[in-house]
Amino acid sequence: MDQEPIIGIDLGTTNSEVAVIESGRPRVIEEDDTGILPSVVGLTEDDRVLVGQPARNQWLLAPERTIRSVKRRMGEDVKLPMGNRQFSPQEVSAIILRALKSRAERHLGRAVRKAVITVPAYFNDAQRQATREAGELAGLEVVRILNEPTAASLVYEAGQKGAQTVLVYDLGGGTFDVSIVRIENNVVEVRASHGDTHLGGDDFDALLLNHVAAHFESRHGIDLRNDRRSHARLLRAVEQAKIRLSADPYARIDEEFIAEKSGQALHLSLEIERREYENLIRPLIERTTAAVQAALHDAGLLAEDIDRIVLAGGATRTPLVRQELQERTGKEPHLEVDPDLCVAMGAAIQAGIIAGQDVGAVLVDVTPHTFGISVLGERGGLPYPHQFSPIIRKNTSLPASRSEVYFTVFDDQESVEIEVFQGEDADALKNTRIGCFRVTGLSHVPSHNPVTCRLDLDLNGMLKVTATEKRTGLAKDIIIDNAMSRFEAQEMSVAGRRLRELLGDDDEDLGLDADAEAAAEQDSIATGSDDPVYAKSRGLVERARAMLAAMPVEDQDTVIRLTERIHDTVANGESDEAKKAMQELEDILFYLEEA
Repeated sequence: MDQEPIIGIDLGTTNSEVAVIESGRPRVIEEDDTGILPSVVGLTEDDRVLVGQPARNQWLLAPERTIRSVKRRMGEDVKLPMGNRQFSPQEVSAIILRALKSRAERHLGRAVRKAVITVPAYFNDAQRQATREAGELAGLEVVRILNEPTAASLVYEAGQKGAQTVLVYDLGGGTFDVSIVRIENNVVEVRASHGDTHLGGDDFDALLLNHVAAHFESRHGIDLRNDRRSHARLLRAVEQAKIRLSADPYARIDEEFIAEKSGQALHLSLEIERREYENLIRPLIERTTAAVQAALHDAGLLAEDIDRIVLAGGATRTPLVRQELQERTGKEPHLEVDPDLCVAMGAAIQAGIIAGQDVGAVLVDVTPHTFGISVLGERGGLPYPHQFSPIIRKNTSLPASRSEVYFTVFDDQESVEIEVFQGEDADALKNTRIGCFRVTGLSHVPSHNPVTCRLDLDLNGMLKVTATEKRTGLAKDIIIDNAMSRFEAQEMSVAGRRLRELLGDDDEDLGLDADAEAAAEQDSIATGSDDPVYAKSRGLVERARAMLAAMPVEDQDTVIRLTERIHDTVANGESDEAKKAMQELEDILFYLEEA
C-alpha cells in the first residue's frame, strides 16, 4: 500500500502555497501556471465562497464581502465581517487551507489528510494554536507546526555537508522575522529569533498608497482613501508598481475614472521612481536591520560569524533589502530559490522527513556570475571611467530580468556606449567584457539625461541588453549568447459545521465524521485522550498557556517551543520523548511559580 502523503503548506499573509516531495525533491504544486494562491477569501452576493484570485478580483469591487491579510489576526478573539456574515480568523484561514488541500488532492489523485504548516518564528502560542485549529477545520491533521525560517533553511540545507550558521531574513506580506539557525548533521537548530508580526510588504504598500493618494488629493481635492472601491483600486495599483520597482527604476500608475468631481471623471496618472519609493520605506527596512542586530546579539554572534544569509518572503525582492543587509553584514544574501516559494518547499521537506522519505538537494538554475555595465565612478577621490555597476547579481535564479537607470555626463550628449561585463570586481576592467554597443541620437538636453539599461538572462544563458533613453523611448539592444489562535472544542464543532454548510461539503469531504464531531462537543479533541501521557500533557500545556502572558519574553519562547515539542511527540506516539519534554516544561513552570 502506498505511503500516505503529507503536504507542506506556507499559510501566508498575502499568498499561500502547497508543496509535496516528488522523486526525492520538493515541488510547489501549480494550477493555472502558478504555485501561488492569494490569501484572500470572499462571498458572492448569493453566498458562494471565493478563494484566491477570484476573491482578490472581487475585493476591488466589493471589499465589504472580502477578507485579506487574515494572518495578521490569527490568535485574536475577534469576528471578521464578510458580507452579512462574521467569521473567526481560524475559519477564514481554514477556507484557504481547504483550497490548498484540494489543489494537492487534484495533483496527487488521492485524498490528503496530513500537513506540515509553517508560521513565523515570532508567532506566540495563541497564534500557533489558532493555526492548528484552522488546519483541523480544513480537515487536516497538522503533524507539525514549523517555523518559517527553519523551513527556508531546510531548502538550502538539503544535500549540504558540514556545519553552517545561517541568518534567515524572512519578510513576507504581513510579518517579519529574522532567525539565527545552526545546521549540523541534518539537525536545524534556531539559536535566536527576533521580528514583528505586524511588519511586511503590506506596510510598504500602505506607505506608497498614502504617497500617491496625497498627490491626487493635492491636485483634485479628493482623498481616494475615503471611498472603499477607489481605495481598493489604488491599493492594487501600488502593489503592482511596487513589484515593478523591484526590477525597474521607474513604474507608472495609471487608473482611469478613479473618482468624479462636479460630474467630471478624474484619472490618476503618476510615475514613481525607485529612489522615491525607497525613501518612503527606508524607516521600515531599518527596523528590520535593527532586529537583525538584536538576533545576532541574542545568539552571541557577530556578522562575520554568519556563513550564509538566506532570504524568504516576497518583500525581500525589494533591492533596498539586499543592499542594506549586504552593507551591514558584509555578505551577499542568497536568493537562489524563489523567496515566495522556499518556505512551502521547506515545509514539504519537513513533511517528507516525517513520512520517512529520502529528500535530496533542491535543484535550482542560477546565474554563476554577476552581469553589469561599466560606468563613470570614483576611485581614490578621482573620476574613474570603468566602475562596474552590477545589474543581475550572482546566484540570481533564472530566468532573470533587471534594469537600472544611469545618467549622461555632458550637456547635449548625443550618444552613450554600453560595455557589458561579467564578474565580481568593482573595477570593470578586471572582469570579463562580453559585449558592447552604442546608442546614438540622444536628445540635446542638459546633462543628467536618464538612460535605463535592462538585462534579460534566460535559462539557456542568452543575455539581452537593452538601453533606452527615458525621455524619448529611443532604444537599442544586443543579444549575447551563452553569457553565463484558540477555540474551545464546542466552538470548533460549530465552526466545522458552518464551513461544511458554506462550502457545500459533507463530513467525509472535510475529513470529519459524526463520531469525531460528537467527541469534539464532549471536549475530547484527540484520539489518545485515554492515554495517561496524553492526559498529563494536556493539563501541563493548559497550565503553561495560563501562565504565558505573565512570563518574560525569553521564557515565553522556551515554553512555546516545549509545548510544540510535547504536542508533536504525543501525536506521534513518542512517549519517552514526550515525557522528557514534559519534565523540562514542568521544571520551568515550577521555577517561574516560585519566582
